[in-house]
Amino acid sequence: MVNLKVSDVQTGDEIRSRAKIVQKKTGKPAQFEIMKQTRDALTDWIDHKKLNVYDWLFPSRKNRDQAMTTRQYGRIVKNWIGSIDLPKSSYATHSLRRTKATLIYRKTGNLRAVQLLLGHEKIDSTVKYLGVEVEDALALSESIEL
Repeated sequence: MVNLKVSDVQTGDEIRSRAKIVQKKTGKPAQFEIMKQTRDALTDWIDHKKLNVYDWLFPSRKNRDQAMTTRQYGRIVKNWIGSIDLPKSSYATHSLRRTKATLIYRKTGNLRAVQLLLGHEKIDSTVKYLGVEVEDALALSESIEL
């Protein structure tokens, strides 16, 4: 996400409700939803930073012509977590990514949907990522009557 350009999320003066990027790690496209509250925050951010469509959405603090690094992002998250008195050891950039996927899985039991959202090629990767256990699968199976 740190490598997003303004043009990846904005069309004209509006922030899109969905965006699509190519994942750096896999080279595969991944789509993601941008909720209303996030769209409003992005609009304010773009205006505040005076960004244009060719700029990095999250520019480096040292060089505006470069994207923020993942290390910078990690430090920001760590400071933010600390500022709201949450234990820093319990939250990090990766756990934030994993949270929504886990909640979607718990609410729906739909591994395929989570696989698509995470951009995983193999369902096995999604199962491992979520930590799905045999007990989870059995509980889901038992909850559905035919």
